[in-house]
Amino acid sequence: MADTMNLSGPRTSAPTTTLSVLDDMPDAPRRDVRGYTPRQLFDLFGSFVGAAALTTLLFGWFLPLQGPIGWVVVWFISFLVLYALMVNTDADKQEVADRVVTVLIGSAGVILIGALVFIVVYTLSRGTEALLHPNFLTQTMQYAGPLDPLSVGGILHAVVGTLIQISIALVITVPLGIGTAVYLNEVGGRFARFVRTVSDAMTALPSIVAGLFVYAALIQVVTKQRSGIAAAIAITVMMMPIVVRSADVVLRLVPQNLREASYALGSSRWSTVWHVVLPTARSGLVTAVILGTARGIGETSPVLLTSGITAALNTNPFSGPMISLPLQVFDFVRSPEPTMVARGFGAAAVLLALVLTLFLVARALGGKAPGELSDRQRRRALEASLRDEARFALRSDPRAAEPPATAEKVTS
Repeated sequence: MADTMNLSGPRTSAPTTTLSVLDDMPDAPRRDVRGYTPRQLFDLFGSFVGAAALTTLLFGWFLPLQGPIGWVVVWFISFLVLYALMVNTDADKQEVADRVVTVLIGSAGVILIGALVFIVVYTLSRGTEALLHPNFLTQTMQYAGPLDPLSVGGILHAVVGTLIQISIALVITVPLGIGTAVYLNEVGGRFARFVRTVSDAMTALPSIVAGLFVYAALIQVVTKQRSGIAAAIAITVMMMPIVVRSADVVLRLVPQNLREASYALGSSRWSTVWHVVLPTARSGLVTAVILGTARGIGETSPVLLTSGITAALNTNPFSGPMISLPLQVFDFVRSPEPTMVARGFGAAAVLLALVLTLFLVARALGGKAPGELSDRQRRRALEASLRDEARFALRSDPRAAEPPATAEKVTS
C-alpha cells in the first residue's frame, strides 16, 4: 500500500491568485448619470443657442435654404455636433456618448409630446367656433343643411352612435380577447401557436379589408342593410388582435412562482388563473383594452362600408344606418362650406374628449398596481384578519367558545 502511495508522486497545491490592495490610490470621481452639473447645463444651453445662431446664418446668408422644417432639421443636427464637441472638452468618450444619447432620447420624447399637443391645440382652435354653441351637442343634423349657421344642428346622433357601436364591440372583444390570451399562456399547444400567428398577422390587417369582409359576409348575406351592429362587428375585427396581442404580452410577465405557489396550495388551473394571474395582470389588461378601444373608436373606412351615413338619431343598432363620430367628421370636412368644416373640427374635438374620458374611467377601474389595495379593500382585509385571529383563539382554547353562565345557572 505504501509503495502504491509513493508511486502517485508528491501532491502539488493548486495555484492561487493574489490581489494587491490599492489603498494608496485615490477614488475616481463618481459620475451622476441623472442630474446635471452647472458645466453640463452650460454645454446644453450653449449648444442650443449656438446651433440656432449657426442655422440662422446658413439660412439667411451662406446657403440658399428656406422653410421652417428645414431650419429645424439643420438646427438639430448642428445642436448635436456642437453639444458633442463641448462635452468632449472635459469628458471622455464614454460620457460624450452617454450625453448625446440622452439628448436623443429626450428629443424623441419632446417630439412625441409636441405632436400630441399640436394635434389637440389645433383641433380645439378650429373647433371652438362650433363648440361654443350649446345646440352642437344636443341636436342632430336632420333639419340642418350645409348653408345653415352653427346655431342650427349638432352631432348628438354621431355621439350616440359611437357609444353604442364601441359598447357592443367591447362586450364582444374583452371576454374573447382576454380569454384567448389566457388560452395562449395557460394552455398552449400546437393550436395555440397557430392562434398566436393568426393574431399577429391580423394586427396589420387593413381596416378597409375588415369592412369589406363584414359587408360581404353579414350585410349581403344576413341583414341586407347597413346597421350599427354591422359596424360594431367590423370594429371588433379591428380591436380583437390588438387586445389579444397586448394581453398575451402582459400575461407572460406574471411571475411563474405565483402560479407554482397557488398550485402548491391545492388550487386548480382555472382557480389560479382567476384568483392569481388575472388580478396580478389587471393593470396591464386594462391597458390592452384601452389600446384596442383607441384603435376601434377612430376607425372610419369599415364604418363607412357597414353603418352608412344618416343625419337622424338612431338608437337601434339592428335596423337602419347609424353614423359614428369619425364618419361624421369625414362627412363634415369634405364639404367646402366653412360652417361644415368648423362642425368637423368640433366633432373631432368631442371625439378626443370621449377617448380621454374612456381612458380615465378605465384607469380608475383597473389602474392599481398588483398588490396595491384601496382603502375599502384594506378595511376588509383587516376585518378578515381579526376574524381569523378570533377563530384561531377559539381553536386553541375551546372553553372560550362556550357562552358565559347566566345568573340563574350560577344560583342553581
